[in-house]
Amino acid sequence: MSGRRTDGRVDSPSRSGGTRTRPRSGPLVAAADPDRVRRRVGPADGPVRGFVRRYGWRAYAIPFLTVATLVALVDVAVDRPAGTDPAGASSSALAATPSVLPLPDDGRPSDAPAQGDAEPTEVPPPAADAAIYVERGAGTVSVVDGGSPVYGTGPLRRFVVEVEDGIDVDGAGFAEAVEETLGDPRSWGNGGQMSFQRVGAAEADAGEYEFRVSLVSPGSMETYCPGVGTGGYTSCRYGERAVINLARWATAVPDYKGDVATYRRYVVNHEVGHALGNGHESCPGPGELAPVMQQQTLGLDGCAKNAWPYP
Repeated sequence: MSGRRTDGRVDSPSRSGGTRTRPRSGPLVAAADPDRVRRRVGPADGPVRGFVRRYGWRAYAIPFLTVATLVALVDVAVDRPAGTDPAGASSSALAATPSVLPLPDDGRPSDAPAQGDAEPTEVPPPAADAAIYVERGAGTVSVVDGGSPVYGTGPLRRFVVEVEDGIDVDGAGFAEAVEETLGDPRSWGNGGQMSFQRVGAAEADAGEYEFRVSLVSPGSMETYCPGVGTGGYTSCRYGERAVINLARWATAVPDYKGDVATYRRYVVNHEVGHALGNGHESCPGPGELAPVMQQQTLGLDGCAKNAWPYP
C-alpha cells in the first residue's frame, strides 16, 4: 500500500516487497547538452590537455578562427595598391596637374593607330627637279640637337626634331622651319590653347617630350609609316612621330603650283595636328579655305590652299 510522505513524494510497493519513492509530479526538463557541461579536469591533465578536456571542440575552433582572421587581414593588405587610403583613393590623384600635359595617347605608344593621307589612286609623276632630293636615305634618323624658347602660352607641348641620315638636308634649317610654323599664332597654340618648345638630344634620350617631327626620304616612308599606304608620296603620323616626306618637303604638290614655302607650313601643321589628336576634315565648299586637316596633298576639292589651323 502506498502512502504519501510529508515531502510530497509517494512511497509505492516494489516488486521485492519493499517500497520505492516516486518523485513528485511536475514539469519535465530536458537534460543539459553534454557539450555545454565543462569537463572535470584533474591535476594530471596538464594545461593543454586540461584546456581541451574543459572546452571540448571549442579548443580546436579558437586557433583555427584566429589563423583565418590573420590570413584575411594579410590578404587585404596585399591587395591594396601602394599610395591608397582606406577608401581606395590614390594619393597620386591628389597631386597638382603638371604644366606639361600628355597627349591623348600618353605620348609615344608604338602601337598607336597610324594616321596619314591615303595612297593616291594615281601617284603624280616625279617633279622635273626630283634630283634635288634623295630618294632613299640610310633608314636611320638622328635628333637635331638644341632647343628653343617656349612659343605661346597654355599647356606645354615639347617636341623633338629629327632628320634621316644620308639625305643631305641641313637639320638645323629643318628644325628652324618647324619651330617657326608651330610658334606662329595661327598654328595650334592660337589664343593660348597650348605652347610649344623644341628640345634636344638629352631630352629625347630621357623621354621628356610629347612628339617628334621627322623628315624621311620617300624610300624610307614604309619603315616609319608601316601599313599606312603612303606610296612613298604622302606624309603620315605614326605612333609618336609626325613623319614628313622629303619629296613633298622639297617639291610640294601640283595644286600648290610651286608654292613650296606655304606647303611646308601646311604639312607640318597637318601631321602635328594628327599627333595632337585631330582627324581629317573635308572641304566645306568651293572657293572656301581648305581646313588644315583636309588632305590637301591629294587635292583641294575646290577649296583654296591653306596652311593654318586658325588662318
